[in-house]
Order: sequence, then C-alpha cells, then structure tokens
Amino acid sequence: MELMTYSTQTLWTWWFAVYLFLGGMGAAVVAVSFITHRHLSESRNLVMWGALSGVAMMAAGSGMLFIHLMDKWAAIYILTPWGIFQKPDAWIAWGSQFIVWLQIAAILYALPYMVTSRRLLAMPLVGSILKMGLMTKVAAFAERSHGFWGWVSILAGLGTVVYTGLLLQSFPAVVLWHNPALPILFTVSALSTAMAWLLIVMYLFLGDSVEQRIRALYERVDLGLITAELIIIFSFFNYTLSGSEAGYRSAQMLWNDAGWLFGFIGIGLVVPLIIEFKCVFGSWGGKRTVIPASLCVLTGGYLLRHYFMAAGVYAYPW
Repeated sequence: MELMTYSTQTLWTWWFAVYLFLGGMGAAVVAVSFITHRHLSESRNLVMWGALSGVAMMAAGSGMLFIHLMDKWAAIYILTPWGIFQKPDAWIAWGSQFIVWLQIAAILYALPYMVTSRRLLAMPLVGSILKMGLMTKVAAFAERSHGFWGWVSILAGLGTVVYTGLLLQSFPAVVLWHNPALPILFTVSALSTAMAWLLIVMYLFLGDSVEQRIRALYERVDLGLITAELIIIFSFFNYTLSGSEAGYRSAQMLWNDAGWLFGFIGIGLVVPLIIEFKCVFGSWGGKRTVIPASLCVLTGGYLLRHYFMAAGVYAYPW
C-alpha cells in the first residue's frame, strides 16, 4: 500500500508571482490602450502611456525571471523561434515569443506619436534620442504600417495574457494549478488590473486629454471584471474541494489564511467592487474614489498570484 506525502512547492515563490503579475498586466495594458485608440478614442497620450508602461512592466517581469534562471544561456532558446521548433508544447517558449514581439510592435505603434510629443522631447536624454535621424526614419516606417503594428500588439498582448495562466496549468503535479479555470481566472485578473492601472494614469497624468466617456467605460468594464473574478474564484475552489486530496489541501491553506481572505478577497476584490459599484450606479466618482479602488485592484492582482505560488501543493507516493 502506497502512502501519499503532500508538500508545498518551494521553487516558484514570490519572484515568479511578480513575473506573472507584471507580464500579464503589462500585456493587457498595451492591448486595452491600443484597442481603445483604434476604436474609441484618438488620444495619443493614452497610446504612449499604455505602450511605455506596458513594455516597462513586461521588461521588469521578464528580468525577474531571467535573474532566477539557473542556466541563463538557455534564454537563447526561448527568446528565438528555435525554442518553439525544439519543443512546441512548451508554453514558456510561446509566451517569450509573444512578449518579445509585443514589446517591439508596441514601441513601433507608439513611436510616431512619441517623436512629436512635446513632453517627451523636452526630456534631456529621451528628447535627444527621439530627435535622432534614425528614430525619425523608423517612426516614418512605423506610421506607414501603423495598423499592422497595432494588431500585432493587440494579438500578442492577448496571447501573453492567456499564456500566464496556461503556463501554470501545464504542471499536472500541482492540482491547484492544473485546473481548467486557471487561464480564465488569470486572464480576467490581468484585464482588471490593466483597467485599474490605466484609470490611475488617466486621472493622475492625462487629465482632459482622454474623454470622460472613456474613463466611465473603463470603470464599468472593471466592475464587470471584478464580479466575474469573484464568481470564478468561488467556482474554482468548489472544484478543488470536491477533487483530489492535494487540491483540497491547497484550498484549506488558502481559506484558512488571513492574507488570502482579507488581503486578496477583501481588499483586492470586495472593497473595489463596492467602490466601483457606487461610482457607476451611485453618487461617487472622480479620482478621490476611483484611484483608491484601482490601487486595491492592483494589490489583489499581485496577491492572487502570490498565494497561488504559496499554496501550490503536490502529492507523491513513497
């Protein structure tokens, strides 16, 4: 008779949660801001802030992953198409391709606006780079193929968002991760945090350069995303509680943890849900209420991934 041992994985901890959080949110920021620009608003500032902040988030998250690679030369295989041909079922290879092409396409889409931005041109180092003849030529090339780079960014961004969940789901030893709802949960969470980040940017930095109707739309969409995330969370854990013993132990760890209950569920979901509901359907509104709600959403987005790493229980016989 085999005995089962249950252990919590210790290889992917907070640093991997940072990678998943920044990678998913950064990609969603680019995709959401570019879709908005192509179909709803002509704000150039939204494009620039979306591209620059999204690319910075993905670069920081990827840097966190690279630092923890045991064999750093192995990054060559996943940063080039060769990695996909070698192992086409490796989600990290596909995700790396999405991230690389997304960053390139996002900068090219935003570059024609960056080279004419007074704010950027006034910055000593940034302005001198943007005024270079080469940058002007690249911007002209990007403008001629503007629609192409926009759709590459949107599709690669959505691919990156979904990939963060598929990457974890590809580990069958950890029942909490190997769950059919995980890619959906991480996708909804990434889109919600992107909306929250862009609301902060619009209220604090962009002002009237983005129409009020766009801010109102983002608030409504984020309200729907938070509601969907709550539904998925409770459906998700109903699945783990009625499944294998390893999944049951993961669920027990989370639902008996004050950080998960009051940090993620309370501050990360319930509080912004109430605030945004009052903003959309009540008398609240403006940056005094939207910004705190958005900060709560960002906190919850990270805590979701942090606790999923911490509660990754696997079982093995001995």
